[in-house]
Amino acid sequence: MVREGGVKRGIYLVPNLITSASLFGGFYSIVAALDGNYYASAVAILISVLLDAMDGRIARLTNTNTRFGIEYDSLADLVSFGVAPGILIFTWALRPYGRFGWLAAFLFVVCGALRLARFNIQINTVESRVFNGLPIPAAASLIATTVLLFSYTGGTGVTKHVTILIVTYLLAFLMVSNIKYYSFKDLDIRERRPFGLLVIGVLFLIVVALEPHIMLFLISLAYVLSGPLILLRKKGERREKKGGKPKDHEEGTDKDI
Repeated sequence: MVREGGVKRGIYLVPNLITSASLFGGFYSIVAALDGNYYASAVAILISVLLDAMDGRIARLTNTNTRFGIEYDSLADLVSFGVAPGILIFTWALRPYGRFGWLAAFLFVVCGALRLARFNIQINTVESRVFNGLPIPAAASLIATTVLLFSYTGGTGVTKHVTILIVTYLLAFLMVSNIKYYSFKDLDIRERRPFGLLVIGVLFLIVVALEPHIMLFLISLAYVLSGPLILLRKKGERREKKGGKPKDHEEGTDKDI
């Protein structure tokens, strides 16, 4: 990197090229959705999700994180995981609901933008192993895998299910919520792992390869539900602890009497 007047010139090519490829996937998804090719649109979003996971990981492993890369990645994410799935879900399932449909799609996009903005300002203050709110790629993945599952079960063209309308609103609110989601950032692929983990990983890939449409949907759904379920479990544990204290106090009082 050449400096001129104390300012860095140039950028790191590899992570930013991957980000550009992710952005291309999002743009292609929009074009495919407008053409009525919903299956290709959904596949393009999932490819962008994979590329988005790669650019951040590569940047961290090669120590090429820059402010430019972070900002560029956020802009690409807004297109690929905000606008693209918003247009896909609207053209595929929400258009028949009129105002409620396009408002749901817009709310998904704007909550995704807010989620990204909040992430950027909290990146150095929030614990790195968790996300504050549902990550926008996960929300986009659930929409994309839902379209793929619908196609796999024999559905064609535009659909109309009120469940999809409700899920779109729920995904939007989960993105701007304070519910914690596991980030997987503490997994170091350079560390040695037990041999059994490799076997489990291979078996998992085989299962996904056998029924990719079903398995990718279930994986996306499981991750989206993991945050609320963990939150409910923690609240239940707190209630049990609070409920146990008065009981112990009453028992102690009876003994004193």
